[in-house]
Amino acid sequence: MAINLATKYSKQIDEVYTHESFVAGKANGKYEFTGVKGVKIYAPVTVPVVDYTRSGTARYGAPTEMQDEVQELVVSQDKAFSLTIDKGNASEQMGTKNAGARLRQQMREQVIPVQDKYAISKYIEQAGKVAGVAAAPTKTTIIGMLSDAGVAMDNALVPTDGRYCFMGATHVGVLRQADAIVALEGLGTKALGKGVVGECMGFKIVRIPDSYLPAGCYFLCFRAESVVNPHKIHDTKLHQDPPGISGSLMEGRFLYDAFVLGKKADGVYACVAANSKQAAPTISVSGGSATITSASATKILVTTDGSDPRYSDTAVTVSSGGTLTVGSAYNLKAVAYGAFTSDVAAKSA
Repeated sequence: MAINLATKYSKQIDEVYTHESFVAGKANGKYEFTGVKGVKIYAPVTVPVVDYTRSGTARYGAPTEMQDEVQELVVSQDKAFSLTIDKGNASEQMGTKNAGARLRQQMREQVIPVQDKYAISKYIEQAGKVAGVAAAPTKTTIIGMLSDAGVAMDNALVPTDGRYCFMGATHVGVLRQADAIVALEGLGTKALGKGVVGECMGFKIVRIPDSYLPAGCYFLCFRAESVVNPHKIHDTKLHQDPPGISGSLMEGRFLYDAFVLGKKADGVYACVAANSKQAAPTISVSGGSATITSASATKILVTTDGSDPRYSDTAVTVSSGGTLTVGSAYNLKAVAYGAFTSDVAAKSA
């Protein structure tokens, strides 16, 4: 006769490793989205300084009414989940599926990673500077690449406080092997913020999983004041024995988005593979018609008022080879989107 050996199920639940949000707490919180779907931000446009004239009626120069540019931030991500634990199943699994604990597990394993990855991808897409580099960082080049990011921000007068760098674990490993870092005995030993593993070139280095960055992006540097990460709805509910269900019903809904502020976009810098960066559009004007071309672009945005098409609410979408009607005087700017956003092309007359 066969011998049937006993099997016992453990009361301990096996969960994957998780992490709290890498993005939360590292954004501009000055803009209020409560009660509205979107927010329009006005940015006044200043005028150049001119020489003072000691005679005449326009000694300070010709008076010009101050104009403004508008960036509209519209929240678009509306996500949810619904999960049940049947009372019978729970009782026959030794009560291991505690609803409250499982709700927290759902948040850590599913909701937070989705929100973080989305925010990081939007910051990269809307970055003020997308720097294409010929090769992936090595221990001899990574410090120089981070220095380039810092120099770009310094030249744009971006304040030095609140600067972060999201870097995948692989390249944090490369950074730790860099000669300059080894000579300094590490990335720093002073008390650092949550999730920060060290400082380098003025950036607090935040190590994130490689999968949180799009393929071909090596790191993202930003100043917290330059980005917005609104969460209009962040609801989780736990219902006991709701109609039609004997047991627990867990539900969650999340309405959120992520943006780069146009006038502070110089504080966002993405380092990417050059061969993955979309080519800047070409603009040709003839006979009162402008043709905008960028091969293989997924989207091209164009403005005719000289505002930055990445952030302006006057931007219009055209396909590669598309045309716009312009007058004899024009101030065109265009940007193309692909794996990584192109530089902004400009043409005026």
